[in-house]
Amino acid sequence: MKTDLGKVLTVSGEQGLFTYVAQAARGAILESMLTKKRFAAGPSVKMSALSDISIFTQEGEMKLQDVLTAMKNHLGDEKAPSGKSSPEALKEFFSKVVPDYDGDRFYPSHMKKVVEWYNCLKEYASLDFETEDQEAKSAENEESAKTAASKQAKEASKHQGAKVSAKQAAPSKTNVPRKVV
Repeated sequence: MKTDLGKVLTVSGEQGLFTYVAQAARGAILESMLTKKRFAAGPSVKMSALSDISIFTQEGEMKLQDVLTAMKNHLGDEKAPSGKSSPEALKEFFSKVVPDYDGDRFYPSHMKKVVEWYNCLKEYASLDFETEDQEAKSAENEESAKTAASKQAKEASKHQGAKVSAKQAAPSKTNVPRKVV
């Protein structure tokens, strides 16, 4: 199954990655990829979808999905270096994977996060990502399914409406309190 990076989140102050499960009354319900425990993230929790993250390159920015794909192509079936590797080792690794990364704005702390996310996705999800075209098609399919369901609901309510209007034609008793003088 392909991984939708729009539903994979990083939460400030929490370790690992989280999967979006559902909308809550105030925030979202997330599930940890590591522990499989769910929790409600309120509006004050800072979350970022991996699809919204980019790294700085000499020409501009490179989406995280493209970076992760380049890492997958470079590493094959191996794991990325540990997030606890030395900054020099991480810089050397990224110079092979993304040779034009901007060393002035893409810090070793960022590199540590990216390799940790890569290893987490490799172990608990898939490194085969949905493309924007596939996301648009799946959203379109969901929308058409919702439209079909609403049409069925309208048809059902029309048939029920006829029964209700027949019942309403008969006089009904009302519970109106009597006025006591």
